[in-house]
Order: sequence, then C-alpha cells, then structure tokens
Amino acid sequence: MIKTRFAPSPTGYIHIGNVRSAIYPYLIAKQSGGKFILRIEDTDRARYVEGATELILDTLKWLGLDWDEGVEVGGANEPYYQSERKDIYHKWAKKLIDSGRAYADPTPPEVIDEYRKADNAKKIPFLYRNHRPKDTPEWHEGIPLRFKAEPKAYEWHDEVMGDMHSGPEVCDDIILIKKDGLPTYNFAHIVDDAEMGVTHIARGNEYLSSMPNYLALYEALGLERPKFLSLPHILAPQGNKKLGKRDGAKSVTEYRDEGILPEAMLNYLACLGWNDGTEQEIYTKDELLDRFSIDRIQNSGARFDETKILWMNGQWIRKIANEQGIDALYARTAGFWPDSAAAYPDAYKKRVLSIIYDRLKTLSDLRDMTDYFFKNPKILLPAIVTQKMLKKLSEQELIDLLSAAIEKLQNIPDDKWSADTLQAAFNELLVETKKKPGEFFTLIRIAISFAPFSPALNLTAEVLGKEATLARLNSVRTALAND
Repeated sequence: MIKTRFAPSPTGYIHIGNVRSAIYPYLIAKQSGGKFILRIEDTDRARYVEGATELILDTLKWLGLDWDEGVEVGGANEPYYQSERKDIYHKWAKKLIDSGRAYADPTPPEVIDEYRKADNAKKIPFLYRNHRPKDTPEWHEGIPLRFKAEPKAYEWHDEVMGDMHSGPEVCDDIILIKKDGLPTYNFAHIVDDAEMGVTHIARGNEYLSSMPNYLALYEALGLERPKFLSLPHILAPQGNKKLGKRDGAKSVTEYRDEGILPEAMLNYLACLGWNDGTEQEIYTKDELLDRFSIDRIQNSGARFDETKILWMNGQWIRKIANEQGIDALYARTAGFWPDSAAAYPDAYKKRVLSIIYDRLKTLSDLRDMTDYFFKNPKILLPAIVTQKMLKKLSEQELIDLLSAAIEKLQNIPDDKWSADTLQAAFNELLVETKKKPGEFFTLIRIAISFAPFSPALNLTAEVLGKEATLARLNSVRTALAND
C-alpha cells in the first residue's frame, strides 16, 4: 500500500508552497487507494506559533484534503505530534549509540562557532566531523546527540529530479537529539516515516543538499529507503527566485478571506508545476485524482501568477453557478456581501447574484459590484456629464432622455415588469429618441447604479424593481434640472 504524508511545522501561516507539498502526496495516495497521513512536526519549540496547528487543519479541511491517519483522526502510529514522541526517538537513538554511530557532544556553541570561523579563515568548508571530540560522555537528555558520519559517496533516484549522486565531502556529524531532548527534523522525520510505513516522501527540493546525511541515517538504522519526490520551488512572478512575502505571496487563509474558492486554489496549485500533457486548465478534484501522475511533475520551478488564480477562480464561480445552480453558489457567499445587504432576504440576494456572478473574479467582488442593489447610490453628476458617451449631450438633452425613459417605464404594468418587457421598452426608446445605444443605455445605467460596471440594463432594472428604478431616474433628472 502506498502511504504518503504531509508533515508541516506550526511556525506561522500556511503558504501556498506548504499547501502544494500537501496536494501532491494527497493525490498520490488517494488515486492508488493508499493512505495519506497528517503529522505535525512541532519539535522546534523556539519557533512554535500558538494557533498555527489549528490553521493547518482548517486549511486542509477547506481544500478537501482529508487524511486517513494522523492528527485528530488517530491511527495505529499515535501520537502524531512529534513533541509527544520523544521516547520513540530516544529508542531509535539508542540503536545508533549502541552501534557506535552516535555520540554525546557537550561542546559549547561558542566553541563550535570558533571552529566555523577558523575553517572559514582557511577557506575550507566547515564540517563538524573534522572537529569531533575525542572523549565523549555517556549520552543523556541535556546533552546534544550527534550522528557519527562515515563519509562515502551516495547515489539515489529522485522521482522528480532523476538520478542523483553526491561525494563523501558532504557527509557530516549532524545533530540528532537537541539539548532539550527533542529531535531535529533530520532525525525525527526518518524515524517517523519508518514507524508509520511511509512509502513516498514529497517535499521541497531545498532538502536535496541534506539527502546524503539522510541516506547515511537510513543505512545506519538498517531502514529501506522510501521513494523521494523533490518538488521544485514556486518562483516569484519574475521567475528569478523562490516566492516570498516580499513578492506578494499571501497565506492561503488570506486568499480564502478574499473570496478565492477552495476548488480554484486546489486546481491552481496542483497545476503549478504539473500538467497532464493536454491544454485543459480547469480540473475538479476527481479529475486530478484520475489524471495525476508523478512523471508529469516538472523538475524546474513554476512561476506564481496571481492573475491566473483570479482567472481560474472566476471560471470556478461560473462553473458552480452553471452546473450546480445559483443556490449552490449563494451558499458560498456568506460574509462577502456589502453591509447594505444585511436587511435583504436571501431570495433577493440570489436574484442579484444570478445576474452578476459571471463578472466576479472573487466572491469579495460582491461588496463593490452589488452595493447599489441594496441602497440608493450617491448622485454624482460629473459621472454623467463627463462620461465619454454623454459629454456631447447638453444637460437639457440628458433631462429629456430621462423624462422619456420615465414615461415609458411608468406605463409598464407592475405584473409585466420583466427583463423581456424592459428590453422591448428600451428598444422602442432608442427609436423614439433617435439616440445611439451607447448614449441612451449608458445614461440609464449610470442613473440607476452610479457604478463602473453593472449587468445588462434590463436585468438590472428587473431586479431593482419598478419603484426603485423610477425613483432613481427621477432623482437624477431633478438633480440635473437643479444643477
């Protein structure tokens, strides 16, 4: 059985690089009927951030990345917090001590720093094995435990990067157990993966430089190597470096709060460094599970493109509305409406959503794009008289056009106020006023919304209703007359 894991550290917000490192092992495990494990690597207590674990769990649930074993759900290899597994690490450490492959190292940090400075002055690489203490005490908690390296060349296969090799010069005496009794990542993840039966390890390629030391540990512990997948970095938009906060990268939570749908985020990140060889860009989770393959993961970095996320999110908004219905999309919109919508019933907001959704890039766009449906817009005459299509018309011409529209619309019976009836009335007004569509429709659209964008005029007026539409046209006509 294939078993993969996601093992984040609760040291801050969960960014898109972290999430992609969860998506790929999730897909690998789930598409094969295997198991996906969630483990929390929380042994770095100095960098621990309160609430970060909860944020990780919440993000995975939001994306639909359900795990089969691990934190919250349990399993045969509990506990799944590394900070609770100290006795397990000490048991494995004793194996290395007994075989002569680990030693207690009481050397003070300031002395180690002097070794480093001396090697730097000699312009030689700093390797702790060259400064290994000759006489070491019996190890106990409170003293760091180091691996005793036996330098040699290593060869291994990476499922993404291909065949790799290293020389003996990179093998070193790495720390296994820290002074506080907790393990380093270098030791803990190897022990945990072995105990939990992990078959495939997917992580960022920044760990490639440490692989020789990991391979030495597998060898010293008598463990079979799992399959390795080193994932290339997500790059800044310029493509010249790893994506960071300074490049505009946000936490996944920020994207969610801005109205990005989980389907869109999952879709985008899965395809950021992978494709199935087709031109398809929109994938459901089921399609990703069906199409994903390790051999299609690219071995070079993929550029982050927020414009692409927004485009993809817009596609997903329309996909949900068109395939599942407006009710399904509306269920996603809580918290994204303008404050002015609070007093309005769901039925009315659904009508608004039904004519606006195809222009949304994010759900948060609802705040700016729909406010005028819930409160009278502020009348700004310059928005009319300076508008490109209208600035050639005099104020009297504008007043006359509004008067003609008011008269025509007043004559529509209340029970006939519909998009089709309104469109017919507007078409008649074009003939009667002898104005271009751009002039007439622009004037009416601005007068009832004062928004940079609104849906088709007949749809907007239909949803606003007869009373509100006529009241707004009258208000603008009065304002022009008194200007």
